[in-house]
This record gives sequence, C-alpha cells and structure tokens, in this order.
Amino acid sequence: MANQDDPYARGPDEQLSLDGASVPFWLLHLFAVAAFFFPFRWSNVAAFAVAYCLGTFGIMAGYHRYFSHRSFKTGRVFQFVLAALGSLTSQKGVLWWSGHHRNHHKYSDTPLDIHSPKRGFFWSHALWFLSKKYVATSESQQREFAKYPELAFLNDNWAIGPVVLCATMLALGGLPWLFWGGFLAIVAMWHATFTVNSLAHVWGTRRYETTDTSRNNPLLALITFGEGWHNNHHHYQSSARNGFFWWEVDVTFYVLKALSWVGVVWDLRVPPAWVLEGAAGPTRQGEAAAVAEEEEEAAGVAKTG
Repeated sequence: MANQDDPYARGPDEQLSLDGASVPFWLLHLFAVAAFFFPFRWSNVAAFAVAYCLGTFGIMAGYHRYFSHRSFKTGRVFQFVLAALGSLTSQKGVLWWSGHHRNHHKYSDTPLDIHSPKRGFFWSHALWFLSKKYVATSESQQREFAKYPELAFLNDNWAIGPVVLCATMLALGGLPWLFWGGFLAIVAMWHATFTVNSLAHVWGTRRYETTDTSRNNPLLALITFGEGWHNNHHHYQSSARNGFFWWEVDVTFYVLKALSWVGVVWDLRVPPAWVLEGAAGPTRQGEAAAVAEEEEEAAGVAKTG
C-alpha cells in the first residue's frame, strides 16, 4: 500500500474504479442536480427531509454507534430496523461499513488508515469508497453477527435499501419526489457522512490530544446529527453521545435517549467523569484496545426480539 518515500501514497491496487461498479455513483450526482429543474414545491423539500432524516439516523445511530462501537443495546427487531434504515443511504452493507470503520479507529491517520486525509483529501472523502480493493466485508464483523442471517442478507443485498427508497418516493410523489426524496437525498447523505472522514480531520478545533487529527466542528455536527464532534468521539469512541456537553448538539443521541425511555434501546454509554474533566486522550495502544474490545463483544448483546 505504501512506499518508502511516502508511506501514505496509494498503491496500484488502490486506484479509482471506473468500471460499472462506480457508474451509479456518478450518475446519481447528475440526477441530484436534475432535481432542481423541477418546479419548486415544499412537498419536494418535505420528501427530501424525511428521506435524509431516516437514512442519516440509520447510518449514525445504526451503522456507526451501534454496529461499529456497540455504544448501546437493543433487541433483534430494532437492530434490523437500524440496519435497514442505514441501507437507504446506499453506503454499502452494514457489516462492511462497520468493519471498515473499526479499522479506521485502530489505525487512524497512520498509513494503514484507508481513508485518512493524509492520503489525499478527495480520496478520504469519497474515492476510497469506489476502490475495488475495499469491497470485502470484515471477517470479524461477519463472525460477530453470524447468528443474525437477516443482517448478512442486508449486508450482501444492500442495494435493496436505495431501490426501495426510490420506488417509494416515485409511488408517493411521482418524478419530483423520486429526484428530491430519492436521488438528491442519497447524494446529500453520502457527502454528509463522507465529511466526517475528510473535513472532520482537517477543519475544526481539538479539545483532546488524541493520536490522530480528529476535530470538533459544530457545522458538521448539525448536518450529520452529531458526528461532527469527531475529536470527542476519537477521545472516547464507545460513547453513544458524541456531544459531550449540553451546548454540543447531538441529534442522534437525543433520539436514542428518547427511545430508551420507552425501552427500545437501553444501556446507553456516556462519557465518564475522567473524559469530561479533560483527562489526557487515549494512546495508540489504548485506541486499538478499545476497538479490540468492541470486536470481541458477542452478538448476543442484542437479545432476541
């Protein structure tokens, strides 16, 4: 992957894929622009907002805070709901996504981090996502969730999510909703998530001296429902709450907290006192140990429901 002159240089097997696998990615950007050629209607904006909110919550609460970091517990049914909502965003399978994210924490901003901005800003933002080298799902993620065949099905057939989203929008609102609530929403959800890999490592402030370049950015926190508090997250990755303080808006945590009041989720992890008091951030070994601990948690954490 790396060479002696530049350890962050991309290898010949990490080039941008220009074959059929990436064609839909570029086409959807064209379709997203085409949405603005329809006459403006607030109903189109509402369709976009509903799709964006459902999918973004699925990615941030489900793919990220639950499947990647096990920061709360839930039952089998809602576990599936989170995976299904995340799949609406067309960001590949839930086990694929969470496996790569765990590796990001294990090797964050080292030459082994596949989407560090040190390897190129646009590569970290989206181009790595289109590389043929990273199409496989982590074996550890497959083992951890092996007892849930419905998750394996969603992981292998993740395209069902965006297809269902687009078909639903077309059926309910015709072509305007297809373009606004389908194509434009998917592209917006892509780039909102991708900013966490790119912008949140180069733009913002650093409360904690972590072993990477993670930053807190309130603007990114708004569009990603709380993921913009990225330096907080890298300091204590197993927290269900990324906005550590009351003034740090974290919509994902607010929804999870509300769901905990009615028993849908429970055991939400929050930052302990030593984190909020500003203790030193984790070492590289500590970060890797935290990832290893999450990988070792049995899928039995989610009870049958």
